[in-house]
Amino acid sequence: MDLNILIAIATMGGLGFIFAGALAIADKKLRVEENPLIGQINDVLPGANCGACGKAGCYDFAVNVVDGSMGPNGCPVGGQEVANDIAALLGIEAGTAVKIVARVLCRGGNIEAARKMVEYHGPQSCATMDLVSGGSKQCQYGCMGGGDCVDVCTFNAIHLNENGLPVVIDELCTGCGMCVKACPRGIIELHPADREVFVFCKSHDDPKTSKEVCDVACSGCGICARKSDGGVIMEDGLAVIQWENFDPDKIPFDKCKTSAICFLRDSLAKHTAEQAAIAAEITPEQNN
Repeated sequence: MDLNILIAIATMGGLGFIFAGALAIADKKLRVEENPLIGQINDVLPGANCGACGKAGCYDFAVNVVDGSMGPNGCPVGGQEVANDIAALLGIEAGTAVKIVARVLCRGGNIEAARKMVEYHGPQSCATMDLVSGGSKQCQYGCMGGGDCVDVCTFNAIHLNENGLPVVIDELCTGCGMCVKACPRGIIELHPADREVFVFCKSHDDPKTSKEVCDVACSGCGICARKSDGGVIMEDGLAVIQWENFDPDKIPFDKCKTSAICFLRDSLAKHTAEQAAIAAEITPEQNN
């Protein structure tokens, strides 16, 4: 064998041995030992990596819990059960994990929303429709009914009803926020599950246009804002709830001609019964 080849082999082999040794020493000297609690907490997390906790994923959440920058009840997907498991590992109180769910803040479906003169024909993706033509409805702020939010939900917690509007199943919703990110119109928001009153409109059109394009749009009259003592403000012609000051008993729901601000359908009857019971100076249980 040529001497030059032998020298090259010996040189490369020697350098490889030296570098391998250096890396081994560096690994030993510079290694940062991971707190075993991080792995244990990561194991009890649901593994959705959805970012609903505000972190990059489940592992990042576990790191922040261990270093004390987040509490054990910060995972909306895992809920109270996971919070309890994490608290047990840390030896602390779990606290109460508030269930967060998605709310669709638009009720301008195929029936309520006016249609354009020219029907849209193309991909039925909200993102595409918003980019190309805005879909078939005249309202440029409401739901387009393409179902992008349905497609991204890995928990089957949202579906389109017969009116072309997304419906959230509270029992299945984990508050991961994927539907929020998928909606190009920003009509889906995350809220505590016990929050019962919303402004079901995102339109900033003038009152005349709002009335023409949707039967249930906020007309921007401002009655709810004037009566709410700061619980509702007007922003660019749209009523916006200020949750820190909001008291539903101050809102004149009967004055809202389009019912843009109202209770969730499943809680309206409960609220009405409670108010009737208070008026009669008896409790709802006694009223039954």
